[in-house]
Amino acid sequence: MTVVLAVIVVIVAVLLLVTVAGRRSGYSGFGGNTVVRCKQGHVFTTYWVPGVSLKAIRLGVSRFQYCPVGRHWTLVTPVREADLTEEERESAAQHHDIRVP
Repeated sequence: MTVVLAVIVVIVAVLLLVTVAGRRSGYSGFGGNTVVRCKQGHVFTTYWVPGVSLKAIRLGVSRFQYCPVGRHWTLVTPVREADLTEEERESAAQHHDIRVP
């Protein structure tokens, strides 16, 4: 039983480190509401928790999920706040993918 507990603690610690590293790298919503860009260039907000995915298929740094802006399935990746224009920030705030209860 202690081995299982140790594995769980290590997994949680790694996920927390990834979240902290992402936020320090400029991904302000990492670990929560995060602005992402799809392969066609649309930006929207999604709930992004490293290592956890209930409505998307994780593929490394990207995820395969539904884009509510273009209404298509695509790969999305997180976007740094500093890399967004004011128009993109407004668009991302207006478009959020489906919420998971």
